[in-house]
Amino acid sequence: MKHWINRSLAATAFAAGLGLSAALAQTPVTFQLNWTAGGPNAGFAAAVGEGYYKAAGLDVTIVQGNGSGNTAQLVASGRSQLAYADAVAVSQLISKGAPMKIVSTIYQSNPNAVNALKKTGIKSVADLKGKKIGVPAGGSQGPMLPLLLKANGLKESDMTLMNMPVAAMVPSLLQGQVDAILGSTDAYQIQLEMQGAELTNFPFADHGVPTVATSIFASNDYIKQNPEVLKKFIAASLKGWSFALDNPAKAIEHVKTLFPDVNVKLATAELAAITPLFCSGGAKFIGKAEDAHWTRTQALLSEVKLLPENQDPKSYYTNEYLPAESEMRACK
Repeated sequence: MKHWINRSLAATAFAAGLGLSAALAQTPVTFQLNWTAGGPNAGFAAAVGEGYYKAAGLDVTIVQGNGSGNTAQLVASGRSQLAYADAVAVSQLISKGAPMKIVSTIYQSNPNAVNALKKTGIKSVADLKGKKIGVPAGGSQGPMLPLLLKANGLKESDMTLMNMPVAAMVPSLLQGQVDAILGSTDAYQIQLEMQGAELTNFPFADHGVPTVATSIFASNDYIKQNPEVLKKFIAASLKGWSFALDNPAKAIEHVKTLFPDVNVKLATAELAAITPLFCSGGAKFIGKAEDAHWTRTQALLSEVKLLPENQDPKSYYTNEYLPAESEMRACK
């Protein structure tokens, strides 16, 4: 009996040791978002809440952001290593020598949009001529504006552009301080509608700017030093997004658990708004932008000098760390 107890205790201690080793084996990963937490981050929150990262051996910390431009700069300057931001903002810095690469594209089309109150009488992008337009500081809208203007026969001198803090955008439009804002279908538009605003909206993607959009990217050093971690992170993230698309209410619960200040009604509306973006732009699989889409994006952006002419689109991205297509969710 005594020997059995000793063996039992030894077995328990061994099992505890294994558990401790497993806990210690979790690789810490810090993931920098492009924006504050909400519906647009639901897939990553689901990957945390459903245990997908943990099952991959990752201990992921998600950090909120304040604009794609700012997040891209954080990685370019070495202050972050793994992040999520609009592909245009990231590609611009890569073209200027920033040592980083896009490794998975979640939004195949940009959610950016011009949002205007119906009562202003703005019925087309061309109607922005002579108007005051709010532009969010640090967002991807500003860098992409020249493309929208060119596609609609306008130039910046045709309007008054007012750079403003993100928090000022919605109240500025509601209070009539600006005639329209460079907003988005997945955030500003929803916030305005929840406050009863009657809007006319012009999505960039439908008005001459069909570009590769929000993507996971990383510094070259991080990619080189952590290739297996990166593969696991992307696979678990895509699994989280697949879960979020199938179980939106549960995914928003996961967002709320991670970030208790999140407005559930707003986050739910945001997730519904972004769902069409995952399989737009000719995408065949969620998380992968096709080469042809990147080529179109490069051609469009180089027209307005947002990217250099004749740059190889593959200098911006790599598909090397994506799961095998047989393991990815196909677009229907």
